[in-house]
Amino acid sequence: MTEPSKIDLPKDLQPPQCTLLRLRRTTRRVTQIYDHHLAPLGLRITQYSLLGNLMGQPPMPIGTFAEIMGMDRTTLTRNIRPLIRAGWIDLVAGEDRRQRAIALTADGKAIFRRAVPLWRQAESDLRAAVGADAISQLQHLLDHSLERIAPQA
Repeated sequence: MTEPSKIDLPKDLQPPQCTLLRLRRTTRRVTQIYDHHLAPLGLRITQYSLLGNLMGQPPMPIGTFAEIMGMDRTTLTRNIRPLIRAGWIDLVAGEDRRQRAIALTADGKAIFRRAVPLWRQAESDLRAAVGADAISQLQHLLDHSLERIAPQA
């Protein structure tokens, strides 16, 4: 029987050794930037993204929307509850009466339109801080990585 390899927890949990930790730390900071800009409307960037992806779409089954967003259905349901309470998203009957669909309300469309300039300012601030070329490279790398690690059908 071999002895388990020695683990140095503080060292093994440092960003250079953990890609996920680095991604999450960066994501939290970037999220703070966007949330700060959207705060005057009472929106978070996650909510802005949900509203934006529903904009111009017909009522969509919750499961289909969860797939589009890359979320599991339970997480999506939890995230849309505040948007339903705010009157920005409505639950409607789907094509099959047993199915529930979500749709953007008129108020949801209006709040999204009001949020777009705030989102643009957050995007501009991030580009100014990181550099436009670095942002372009980062987006390309993220898209490429997502394609390579996407779940296999």
